[in-house]
Amino acid sequence: MIKHALLVIWFYSLVFQSVNAQPMIDSIQLKKEFINLEEALRDPENVYRLNLSNQVLNISDTIWSKFSNLQYLSLKNDNLQQIPKEIGNLKNLKVLDLSGNDFKFLPLTFSNLFNLEELYLNDDQYFQLQKSIPLLSKLPKLKSLHLENDGLKTLPKNIKQLQHLESLYLNNNQFKQLPIELKDLKNLKYLDFHNNRFTIPDPIIQDLNFGFKIRL
Repeated sequence: MIKHALLVIWFYSLVFQSVNAQPMIDSIQLKKEFINLEEALRDPENVYRLNLSNQVLNISDTIWSKFSNLQYLSLKNDNLQQIPKEIGNLKNLKVLDLSGNDFKFLPLTFSNLFNLEELYLNDDQYFQLQKSIPLLSKLPKLKSLHLENDGLKTLPKNIKQLQHLESLYLNNNQFKQLPIELKDLKNLKYLDFHNNRFTIPDPIIQDLNFGFKIRL
């Protein structure tokens, strides 16, 4: 009996030591946003938010693997002709802003962003949505997708592959009617559709029975 009790105490002491050995992430550290890449690279493992918007980036693709704990990344308005394939190494990334760039496709490694929850693709006039949807469909945690001011007139039929989506932002496009393809997004809860080329009274929206909240 005594031997059994000693074994139990020994086991729980090991568990306690293991838990205490894991570093605690400071809340201030989580919120700190780096806007200078050189500064961020001094201690990349402790960088959780990196905002490189409105910059001329001339960096090696290999740097991305150093930011192993990065949760937020903005490459907005950086005139990127293509997205670095090594961005797929950011396994802890939750929010990614690629708005205002000149790329057409996402790299195949994009499917490795298993923890990505929100993706901004606003003002990306050359982006090929239909060809990129199969990649996006492989992101199990992607809940919010921003496609604002992308010159969209219709939605591709394969949009239904994005079954994890809960929020979709299609404002400031060129739609003349509400895309019927939206009815296939069974988990969609919110659609932002304002500043398109038509206005529909609320009663008609209700009659369509899309089943989610729509902002016109």
